Amino acid sequence: MTAEEVFDNPTGWVAAHIRTYVESGGKKGHDYQGWPTLLLTTRGHRSGLLRRTALIYGRDGDRYLLVASNGGAEEHPGWYRNLSADPEVTVQVREEEFTARARTASAAEKPALWEVMVGLFPQYAKYQEKAERDIPVVILNRV
Repeated sequence: MTAEEVFDNPTGWVAAHIRTYVESGGKKGHDYQGWPTLLLTTRGHRSGLLRRTALIYGRDGDRYLLVASNGGAEEHPGWYRNLSADPEVTVQVREEEFTARARTASAAEKPALWEVMVGLFPQYAKYQEKAERDIPVVILNRV
């Protein structure tokens, strides 16, 4: 059986980062400009195709944290819309790949997790100031 094709983020620098990560088997690409990154593969909510992107992540115990900032744009990033429709995702952190279930942090959980992520990447606070939407924090739990 042939593996299902995965379509990488088409943005040039993101695609190059993903390529480095994948071609090195995760030995290169995890640290991107000083930030830890993972590869997230979601299923397209309209197309049904597998979509992969590279994202900065944080940790809360065994959980992985992501911020759906989209650079402070008014709409959520495509990967967030995808996992909202289908929360089962594939994650690669360094050499390890695993299946996870994604969910948006609740209003009660978000403040502490937001602080973790802003502490890691302070630009998120500026993105939130710019955006008129509440930027979600996503929690990934291994399945």
